[in-house]
Amino acid sequence: MKYELKQHFQIESARFLPNLPKTHPCSQVHGHSFKIILTLVGDLDPQLGWVVDYHEITEVMKPLLSELDHKTLNNVVGLENPTSELLAKWIFERAEKKLSL
Repeated sequence: MKYELKQHFQIESARFLPNLPKTHPCSQVHGHSFKIILTLVGDLDPQLGWVVDYHEITEVMKPLLSELDHKTLNNVVGLENPTSELLAKWIFERAEKKLSL
């Protein structure tokens, strides 16, 4: 049986979407409160009784979120066009490498 684990995070960031026409409101610098829900799916560890430790998730996410919180996302390497989809991908790829699933 697979288990789904979710942990919620929030950041405040600014961004602009450079590939949009200059007349589009999102082409200008603006701010967002981003709600991030990290969802992990896996098997239950029979000895520990969990998929992954919430403390481990928090420790993995801390440095990633500090790169994003109260920053202009366009200045973060890999987020030059920081759409919500690309932001989700950026977070997932980095968290996945560090979590023991």
